[in-house]
Amino acid sequence: MKYPNAGKVNGLKSNMKLVNLLIVFTIASFLLISLLASPLLKTDMASSTMYKFLSKYKTEAMMYVLGSENPYFLQGLDKPVKMPSLSSTALQLATNIHITDVRTLLGNELPGFSFYDSEILAGEGLHYTEFPIESAPPLDVVLKERAEVSKEVAEWNKESEKPSPGPAISGRKVYIYHTHSWESYLPLLGLTGDPNENKAVDAKTNISSLGNLLAKKLNANGIGTINDQTNVGTKLNEKKWGTSKAYAVSREMVQEAMAKNKSLDFFLDFHRDALRKKSTTTTFNGKSYAQIVFVVGEENPNFEKNKQFANDLHKRLEEKYPGVSKGVLGKKGKKVNGIYNQDLSPNSIVVELGGVDNTAAELQNTIDAFADIFSDYFFKAEKVNG
Repeated sequence: MKYPNAGKVNGLKSNMKLVNLLIVFTIASFLLISLLASPLLKTDMASSTMYKFLSKYKTEAMMYVLGSENPYFLQGLDKPVKMPSLSSTALQLATNIHITDVRTLLGNELPGFSFYDSEILAGEGLHYTEFPIESAPPLDVVLKERAEVSKEVAEWNKESEKPSPGPAISGRKVYIYHTHSWESYLPLLGLTGDPNENKAVDAKTNISSLGNLLAKKLNANGIGTINDQTNVGTKLNEKKWGTSKAYAVSREMVQEAMAKNKSLDFFLDFHRDALRKKSTTTTFNGKSYAQIVFVVGEENPNFEKNKQFANDLHKRLEEKYPGVSKGVLGKKGKKVNGIYNQDLSPNSIVVELGGVDNTAAELQNTIDAFADIFSDYFFKAEKVNG
């Protein structure tokens, strides 16, 4: 027997089911917000867990709930979303342990293990045991000048050339700076092979000289480039800040540069890794290179665009100079910066250039390679945008 109102009844049941799901989701959201405000979540462990959970699912979770009743809503997702099981979610929220990631089991028990709570976004050269390490020595150390400038560094420090008259682009387009301007290399300081990597710091002979070399290369290729050689250690000292505030100083530098040069499009923050030579060096076509790692902060609104920028540069290096780029690393969480001033531009990245043991020749080879692929990327991007 057919019932004339069966369709309406089924539709009503479906609508009631959707309403119930929305009510459950709303209640759960209020509970999560309440937890965020509770003393329980004042610990690093709990707040980190909640941050990861909410940042991973957020809007997608609501779309999934709606889509379970009406598949039309799932069309709004960039890719299929698989919601976690209730049991694994409860375990993660209660203990900060994710059953598919052994690092979460060890991270709360081993001091410093949370350092590895980063994401490899691209590249086969990156491993959890060899993530870039940022040095943060005491301020009195970074203000010292350890050595006379070597012949290579003196050459790098010569005044940067003006853009060539060939395919030159009007105005300044690339801004190179160095948040940790004190980061240097043991061979440049006459300390080759020294077992103490913390000695690779200097107020004069440091990473900023390599930024100047890159600026000269890009200018020679017709790309207007500024290398800011500001001594960040001095600025920190003037403000009576410690080295942990370095990104606040470099933020002011970037903002000032943007205000003075409206044509700036690309922002490259060059650093030096604290790892030793075997983890930061590769050989290609008989030449030894200092390896590069691109770092992107995952906690800024430009993350996706900055990630794409970094991925493009990594792929170009991998195609033309295999092994020189180790890959792209995403960073977020309470114990890292997570922004790196990359919220100021969609074309902003951190570039880790080599480690404490890399030589002048290895560093120069890498700068040549980077200038080559970046120039190609730049002019193709200009052509598309133009």
